[in-house]
Amino acid sequence: MTVSNVRLQRAYDEPGPDDGRRVLVDRVWPRGRTKEHLRLDAWERDLGPSTKLRKWFGHDPERWEEFQARYHLELARPDQAQTLDELAAAARLGLITLVYGARDREHNQAQVIADEIERRLASTPKGGQ
Repeated sequence: MTVSNVRLQRAYDEPGPDDGRRVLVDRVWPRGRTKEHLRLDAWERDLGPSTKLRKWFGHDPERWEEFQARYHLELARPDQAQTLDELAAAARLGLITLVYGARDREHNQAQVIADEIERRLASTPKGGQ
């Protein structure tokens, strides 16, 4: 999936030469993956959902809408909002790939993070920072 200059990729997929800046957005390191394999530019672990929220969600698609609402509240906290602003600024300059470990490609935190970045990109005039 591509949202503006934001791409999502599972940690278990092979990194590509056109991924741009690769950022892991999980609080927990993906099992069985090495730094060398993931080829990350950054690990923004604090952007991942809280342990409490992650365990409550359990990647249950029936909880997806409520998960998104709760997660948006977490992402609105000052530290997370600042990190999202920085990622949006990077996406204005070029491609970024949000790397995540979940099996479900549709119901995961990277989708929510991409939506937040897209919202920031849409609310900033072109050429603005």
